[in-house]
Amino acid sequence: MVTTTAPNTSAEELAAIPDDGYRYEVHRGVLVRMNPTGFKHLRVSGAFIYRMSEFVVSRGLGVVGGEAGFILARDPNIIYAPDAIFVRADRLPPDEEQVGFLELAPDLVVEVVSPSDSASDVHDKVLVYLEAGVRLVWVAAFRRRSVTVYAPDRTARVLVEGDALDGGDVLPGFRVAVADLFA
Repeated sequence: MVTTTAPNTSAEELAAIPDDGYRYEVHRGVLVRMNPTGFKHLRVSGAFIYRMSEFVVSRGLGVVGGEAGFILARDPNIIYAPDAIFVRADRLPPDEEQVGFLELAPDLVVEVVSPSDSASDVHDKVLVYLEAGVRLVWVAAFRRRSVTVYAPDRTARVLVEGDALDGGDVLPGFRVAVADLFA
């Protein structure tokens, strides 16, 4: 992860960055360049998106996706692009307003830990998500084959192979074996 010194990078400035093979986010106004994801990262984030989409789309609950930008705070700006998200249908803006980055906190966020991510950076990101109003954060660590579940009260549960991940009150009825997410 490389940071720049540009003060309070805006959503418009972020959107105008030419494609150079990197991904960018804005953390407390600072532009952060992130390495492209590796293949294992892609597989794990794809497993989350696939499993959540199967559940959400068939029930018309909302939208599941990955790496879309969300404006979580302003002044200083925080714009993150989680590896996977769920947003309830009743919280989505009208179609014509779904252009660019959405200014809302997803209901559920998944972050897949990359080899270049430090523990403190991941922890800080989780706290930002929860402070912004994300109701459920799942952090997947493919090296440990585990998922840490964070609730709004900042409690954390670590799930490993043999455990099942559920959607709690954010995605009631959703359930998947942790092992299946890393298969």
